[in-house]
Amino acid sequence: MALNDPLANVLSAIMNADKIGKPECKITPKSNMITKVLTIMKDNLYVGEFELISESKGGIIKVNLLGNVNKCGVIKPRFSFTQMNLEKFEKRYLPAKGFGLLIVSTSNGIMTSKQAVEKGIGGKLIAYCY
Repeated sequence: MALNDPLANVLSAIMNADKIGKPECKITPKSNMITKVLTIMKDNLYVGEFELISESKGGIIKVNLLGNVNKCGVIKPRFSFTQMNLEKFEKRYLPAKGFGLLIVSTSNGIMTSKQAVEKGIGGKLIAYCY
């Protein structure tokens, strides 16, 4: 079966494993975008350490879960944002101001929306997590 959106599958697997209390989750296939999103989630303490294992064809990522994920998912379609209209998307996808994070893709790479505002750049919305 073909995967239409591997990032959506990863985030739903993390959320489901976290809901039932599993200490870790194995994700396949691995990609640079998925590892960057997991790095951002790790830096913001939503998931623990993760390990890249390259024994199968697509590769495996083993993620340690901390139990801090209430909800996470991808944003489809990938809306464009600027600094002016970012608050509209925060209201739409996050439950409260200053709670959770939006993960965005910019010309400088994948980062959180707060980092994009600090750098003064816009981009496309990828995912949310709280």
